[in-house]
Amino acid sequence: MWIRRIYASKIKDNNRPILTTDLNTNIRLIRNIFKDDETLITRYIENQTDTTIKCCIFYIDGMVNNKLLNEDIIKPLLEHKFDPKVSDLINIVAKQVTLSGSVDKTSDFYQIIQAIVYGDSVLLVNGYSDALILNTKGWATRAIAEPEAERVLRGPREGFNESIMANLTMLRRKLRTQDLKIKFKVFGARTQTKGCICYIEGVANKDILAELERRLDKFSIDGTLDVNYISELIDEEPYSPIKTIGSTERPDTVAGKLLEGRIALFLDGTPVVLTLPHLFIEHFQSSDDYYLNYFFASIGRLLRIFGFLLTISAPAVYVAITCFHHEILPTPLMMSIIMARQSVPMPTVVEMFLMLIMFEILRETGNRMPSNIGQSLSIVGALVVGQAAVDAKLVSAPVIVIVATAGITGLLIPRIKGGIIIIRFILLCLSSILGLYGYIFGMMGLMIYLFNIRSFGIPIMNGLQSKQDMYIRSPWWNMMKRPQFMAVDKTRSNSDGDPE
Repeated sequence: MWIRRIYASKIKDNNRPILTTDLNTNIRLIRNIFKDDETLITRYIENQTDTTIKCCIFYIDGMVNNKLLNEDIIKPLLEHKFDPKVSDLINIVAKQVTLSGSVDKTSDFYQIIQAIVYGDSVLLVNGYSDALILNTKGWATRAIAEPEAERVLRGPREGFNESIMANLTMLRRKLRTQDLKIKFKVFGARTQTKGCICYIEGVANKDILAELERRLDKFSIDGTLDVNYISELIDEEPYSPIKTIGSTERPDTVAGKLLEGRIALFLDGTPVVLTLPHLFIEHFQSSDDYYLNYFFASIGRLLRIFGFLLTISAPAVYVAITCFHHEILPTPLMMSIIMARQSVPMPTVVEMFLMLIMFEILRETGNRMPSNIGQSLSIVGALVVGQAAVDAKLVSAPVIVIVATAGITGLLIPRIKGGIIIIRFILLCLSSILGLYGYIFGMMGLMIYLFNIRSFGIPIMNGLQSKQDMYIRSPWWNMMKRPQFMAVDKTRSNSDGDPE
């Protein structure tokens, strides 16, 4: 609303136009605002039975439902038989003639302009200084499909698309309660992008909600094309490589987060939804965890946690052991590594850095390429170039194995991809200087850092205090409480907690 007030004040400062009772004057005012914009359609309408009744409708070509506009608005205006004695013509048009789903009467020029650019139609009636805003939105949207980055083995296959109303409908189908609250906001002074805050009344913490609204009202930006714009502006730890605000494209995930007391932030034009507060353990949770048997779900989660430790530690530990602590390795294994490194011109540390950078280049290139070319590139990079580099004695085979292990295990947890790369290189730098002591110091510093950062006032390591949904996923009959420090209503289930 603050953006709306600012924008409205600017229009007022620039002598905001005022609608008059003369239809031609009002038409000139609106067309002057949209001059040099050829997508604005101006449609004159004159009633067939009473030619003194004249109207004009404005809309943006391509943003309206033409069938609805022609059959439910223009046709009734042309054919309706008006009573010549009626005096309140504009209200008759609003209540008895047009068949639009929603009709709003306004004289605010700002609202009229915003309605036109957002796909609504604006109807002016000769002799009245008010306008009718008719809901005729009808632009094309992407079909509902499963998100590529969040595929599951079981569970719902639907994902959000770029329409905020379609996304809210999907959420409503899962949370059929009047306690689901939706507060709309406008982001971006120029894009005027519609967004909304969602939470469940009585479950979400009002202090966190108030803090979110305070941060949203604090920043000012000209445009928001994705929720990441907002995420970086309201983040409590803007310089942290670990995300403190979650994101997802799945309606079931958002519904689950809301039921735990979190708050969701939708933005029109993007399928990604922010969820907050965001705990560190959520990086290792998947929608599959709650749809599969809890034994298999727990094994999968443990593998992700192990993969995280392996991907950040493997290069650092390898360099520390081979360069500083040879005595740890069995002699045959150490001899094999020495034999593999014969004729390799670079030190192990440089070799490891170069291969890790090359892996990130290949990964980034594969992401940017079309899917069919990306797969071919991965095969060429992993097999052909890797084998050729070993045969040419540019790098040793053990380093290829370590880098490949670190890279593959890093793919287990794509949500924390950026943080993993930074932590891996920091640990490698420390171990290349101090050996295993450097690695240990690095891990201790990482733990201290993680225990000190917060997400909207909640420590992101708070999840470590819970035993029900942390390292393993407990069976549903054991998860009686919601996460601590987050929800107001802590009770998730009132049953006795014992299975039948």
